[in-house]
Amino acid sequence: MASARKPIPSLRWWIGGLLFASTVINYIDRQTLSLLAPYLKLEYHWTNSDYANIAIAFRVAYSIGQTGFGKLMDRIGTRRGLTLSVIGYSTISMLTSLATGFYSFATFRFLLGAGESANWPAATKAVSEWFPKRERALATALFDSGSSIGGAVAPFIVLWIYFRWGWRPAFMIPGTLGFLWLIAWRWLYYPPEEHPRIGPDELAMIVGDKRESESPQDGKARPRWRDLLRLPQTWGAIIARAFTDPVFFFIAEWFPIYLVAKGIELKSGLIAVWIPFIAADVGSFFAGWVSGSLIKRGWSLGAARKAPIVYGGIGMTLIIATIFTTNLYVIAFLFAVVTFTYAGFTTMANVLPSDLFGSESVASVSGLSGTGAGIGTIIAFKLIGYFSDARQVTGTHAFDPIVIVAGLLPLVGMILVLLLLRNTEATEQGWVRRI
Repeated sequence: MASARKPIPSLRWWIGGLLFASTVINYIDRQTLSLLAPYLKLEYHWTNSDYANIAIAFRVAYSIGQTGFGKLMDRIGTRRGLTLSVIGYSTISMLTSLATGFYSFATFRFLLGAGESANWPAATKAVSEWFPKRERALATALFDSGSSIGGAVAPFIVLWIYFRWGWRPAFMIPGTLGFLWLIAWRWLYYPPEEHPRIGPDELAMIVGDKRESESPQDGKARPRWRDLLRLPQTWGAIIARAFTDPVFFFIAEWFPIYLVAKGIELKSGLIAVWIPFIAADVGSFFAGWVSGSLIKRGWSLGAARKAPIVYGGIGMTLIIATIFTTNLYVIAFLFAVVTFTYAGFTTMANVLPSDLFGSESVASVSGLSGTGAGIGTIIAFKLIGYFSDARQVTGTHAFDPIVIVAGLLPLVGMILVLLLLRNTEATEQGWVRRI
């Protein structure tokens, strides 16, 4: 029994690895429909607007769920909350194999969105519990990079299954991965103060950083949503995702359809499907390293977080250049640059709640920002479906107006975030941590 209590070295990074794995599985389940969309559209005679409405069903539940589950995570804790989430979305992913048409697909996607919505608030809360502020950006990059890895490996898993056994097993088989992950999660995850396998030095470092970062409100009554929404810092966190995530989800969920519209065969374009996701993965770690290095060099926390936001907002404008080419490799390269710089922006967006707010509000603010991103994505998908259908006669230029807006939106978001993220009277009163 004594050996069972032996401390695990660098336990916090094992926790980070579990959060990364959860996000990978989350995205594999999510990407299945978008990868199969060109084939399902033919089988079920869907228009782009039909597909948009199915995708929107996911986003509606995901948007509502982010705020609802964010609040729930702050109440019931990360361990229990993420357990319930993974059980829910893994089950729904498997049940999607029973879909028979538009309405059943939309229903299953709605339920999947509800189940998956807890992942980001839960992971953000876990990072705030387990990592000191100098490592928080890198830890956030680690779990957030799971979305890129999940998106990158999904084509090889999902399409491989599809071409051999059809689309129903392509939903069923990946859905089992979450249940395997739960075994490790239930064994390893506890809050650091309660963990039986944490070393004394690591615990002292985590607890010491929490005390150093404490604001007068930490550990007191949880602020209500309306209290949080009065703060410019909350709106900075919301806008950081609401003005960038719709662009990434356009890439993630419409890219196969976009390539087909450009006249590129999906089988031959498989390299373009996964390269942007790999670039996003590299971009997440790069941003985490940059921000952490700037803090070590004496930059303020706010300035170190804003640097990747600046190059992210500027870099994402390069998506506009794709309207001038039908070359697969040029498109892949440009989308890779966009997702690399997006990853810097979104990594900072995901770490901001844990930088700005006490433990009683982290998941709530993360959930609010996720809901903002969801609302933006719902609006974007509705417009994408409408305009791409209306412009089909333009051939390879059907998506041009959509791509132009997608390039400009993050730039506007960058400017707004820079204006909103500042120390205010609420900082002096202890409602928000100093950055």
